Formats: sequence, C-alpha cells, structure tokens
Amino acid sequence: MRFYKYQALGNDYIVIPPNDAPNGLTAAEIIRICDRHYGVGSDGILLGPLPSKEANFGLRLFNPDGGEFEKSGNGLRIFARYLWDEKLVQEEPFTIMTPGGRVTAQIFDQGRRIQVDMGQVSFDSRRIPVLGPPRDVLNETIEIQGETLSYCAATVGNPHCVVVMDEVNATVAHRLGPLLEQAPRFPNRTNVQFMQVIDRNNIRIEIWERGAGYTLASGSSSSAAAAVAHRLGLCDQAINVHCPGGVIEIALGDDWEIRMTGAVTRVCNGELAVEAFE
Repeated sequence: MRFYKYQALGNDYIVIPPNDAPNGLTAAEIIRICDRHYGVGSDGILLGPLPSKEANFGLRLFNPDGGEFEKSGNGLRIFARYLWDEKLVQEEPFTIMTPGGRVTAQIFDQGRRIQVDMGQVSFDSRRIPVLGPPRDVLNETIEIQGETLSYCAATVGNPHCVVVMDEVNATVAHRLGPLLEQAPRFPNRTNVQFMQVIDRNNIRIEIWERGAGYTLASGSSSSAAAAVAHRLGLCDQAINVHCPGGVIEIALGDDWEIRMTGAVTRVCNGELAVEAFE
C-alpha cells in the first residue's frame, strides 16, 4: 500500500490513493497506519482522489480513531498539494467534494501555500448540530468539571465548539477538550477551540479535534474560531489565526463565506508492508 505524508503547520495527514486500497480501509487498518509507534503516524488519512459527479475530485477523510469525518481545512490543503505533486492540477482553481460539502482550492508558491474556499459558516443549531430549540448557538453556557464556560457553536461542514477565554494554553485544551468533545448536547461530538482574541485582526487558539485529540493546527477550527470572533464583534473580516504550529489566514465574506490560506510541506512517501497490519 503506497502512502504520501504531508504536514500543514504540524498537523500531518497521510494520502492513500484508492487504487492502493481497492476495498477501502477498515477501522483497524486506519488505527494501525496512524499509530506513531506501530504505523507511519499521522493525525488522519485522506483517501483520494475519488470520482465525483459534483467536483473535479472526490475525497474521504478518516480520523486516527478509525472513524470517518466530514471536512478538514488542513487535510484539504494537503490533498491539494498532493494533486499538484502528482501533476493532476495546475495553478487554476479546482474543486474537491467532501462529505462536508464542495470546496474550491488553488495552488500558490509551487504548492507551498494553498488557498481553499471552505464554504459558508453557519451558527444554526440544526445544522451543526446542537440539541435544543432551533437557534443560533451564541454565548451559551456549559458546566464542565464544576466550571461554567461560555461557548459558541458553528459548522463549516463539520461541527465546532468555540470557547472564548482571556488566555489559552495546551493544558486547558487537554483538560477540557475531551469532555466538551463528548458533551451530550453535541450528538455527533464536536471539535473544540479555546480562543483568545489578541486584537481586531489576530486570535490565538488551542485545538482539541474530534477523534484525533490535541492538534497543533486545524484549518476548519481556524475558520470556525475566526467566524465566531467576527460574529461576536471582536474581530474584523481578515483574521490571522495563531495555532501552536503556525498561522492560518482567514478572510470572511459579507455572506459568511470563508477563504482559508496556509502552508503545506511534503514529508515523505513510501510503501506500507503487509506485516505492519499483522
């Protein structure tokens, strides 16, 4: 089984061409490949390019716990870079269909920087989803370990819970992230961002990803957090999102469309041995 490994600001994914997994991937295989001791090690797997009637390319995404998920901003940038490296795309914009919707991507700097139009953000509880009456989920409270947190929820094709704090750090993300991810009010679980507003054009986030855990960077998390910061009136429409792994640039349109730009680095490629799965 051939694989191609990339990282986007420390968030690493493995691309596996579908011809190398003609029967798909089992949860056990995904877990083994992503394991940093027994496999190649990664924050997830991208299976593609797949045929699509709605876009130039189709893509499936898997977390290291073996579950499939809807959308990843960093994963999409990495997949776009893979397509560029394989000479399947050029500098003109192209489209990718994910379970979380269709996006448009464009290559810059010979594949070192990728821009992705992530689609429209929504705060609607029915679309995220969040339990309770239909509403925009803004400035609500949740009690975790005896602590009352204020949060907003959003979707950019996958669910997010954004907790606004005066100061954020990795310790807070590790302590509260898994509890918020599994909170009963989020029926599909949720990605979690702990957000600190620096100024009108800069925020800092710590990230706990659904099914992956603590993460150095996330494109969809950056998109959701920036959208929340703007919706709350704390930031303007151009926002630099400072993740532990680096900066992702987010531009918000008047219609809440999100354009994300960030770096991608090729790490290695190789072939997984059959005995790795024994």
